[in-house]
Amino acid sequence: MANITAQMVKELREGTGAGMMDCKKALVEAEGNMERAVDILREKGLSKAAKKADRVAAEGLVAIEMNADNTVASLVEVNSETDFVAKNEDFKTFVKDAAEMALATDAADIEAFLAENHREGIALSEVLNNRIATIGEKLDVRRFEKLTTEGQVAGYIHGGGRIGVLVEMITDARDAEVLAMGKDIAMQVAAMNPKYVSRNEVDAEYIAHETEILTQQALNEGKPANIVEKMIKGRLEKQLKEVCLLEQPFVKNPDVTVKQLVADMAKKVGSDIQVARVVRFEVGEGIEKAEENFAEEVAKQLK
Repeated sequence: MANITAQMVKELREGTGAGMMDCKKALVEAEGNMERAVDILREKGLSKAAKKADRVAAEGLVAIEMNADNTVASLVEVNSETDFVAKNEDFKTFVKDAAEMALATDAADIEAFLAENHREGIALSEVLNNRIATIGEKLDVRRFEKLTTEGQVAGYIHGGGRIGVLVEMITDARDAEVLAMGKDIAMQVAAMNPKYVSRNEVDAEYIAHETEILTQQALNEGKPANIVEKMIKGRLEKQLKEVCLLEQPFVKNPDVTVKQLVADMAKKVGSDIQVARVVRFEVGEGIEKAEENFAEEVAKQLK
């Protein structure tokens, strides 16, 4: 029997849009022959997924699921080709199902996650391909994150599912006001998209890179070399306040920073609170979208 490697499975999956386990089974049946494996997938009713594999799926939804005591949360992104599909109730249900699965999963990566059983009794990858065949667009479970904490997790969905944010707070407090604050901070992250949570996370490479750019900017402005260094410190300080969540002015009350907001709440509830981690998914971020006019897009849907 041919040696079926993970790379072969990955290549077939990327080329056809079929599920990981389906690809593995097809490769085993085809004894490692990639072209024959593609034919097998088509023969088994996955041709629609295969035909659409080279299309760009950059629309879709993100979804959050949370356990009862706000100590475990999941965030998933599922993509579609058009926002029409993202508004489809069947698609919304599929995204919610995926988020519920992510809340319970121990999978470390998307391939293992897709291999897990959906509530329909088959692998999530198979359910995905069934939806592709039914809906008629390329769909993709792009990514997921599961966050577990001894503290509290707050979440926020913006724009009907365009942006999703989870905020982990290390605290002993179990107070509704703490969770409400966490949701406000998640809203801040959705709006401002900070690069870091705190200054402690800012790496030396980022500082060096920004210092170089700011120095060149100052010199290009004709500033004297002897005052450039002092100027750079001030400008870098201002920039760090923009890219670090805790340094930002709180959107609901710009007179206080997020750091001060957290400190005030900690004092109020009598328990330390630390914003430890933030996860932010925005639909389609990093995916290069094809420029198409509306008429062409509709025409494609009618094919």
